Amino acid sequence: MHTQLQQRRAGCERQPGMTMRSRRETITFKHPFRIKGVDRLLPAGAYEVITDEEMIEGLSFASFRRVATMMMVPAAASGRSTMEMVSISSIDLSDAQRIDASTPP
Repeated sequence: MHTQLQQRRAGCERQPGMTMRSRRETITFKHPFRIKGVDRLLPAGAYEVITDEEMIEGLSFASFRRVATMMMVPAAASGRSTMEMVSISSIDLSDAQRIDASTPP
């Protein structure tokens, strides 16, 4: 399976000298939620989000552009003990967080 993430990384690998970095953060959802790229309802809880960024060359200051956003989610068949990494859109993640924050308890 050739995912969008693999395509982006393959494109980055062809450019010599490109500086990449990954950022990790934990995001907590208070309610069960859906996010594009995952075909099931995800339970409330803490989720690790990994963002890959590449340095924009040719500037007089360090600047990075996001090239991929991934989220660790419980695997479909095995519950919370097994995790899988799915590629998501940062916009879809923001939308899911906004919906979670506006959902009454």
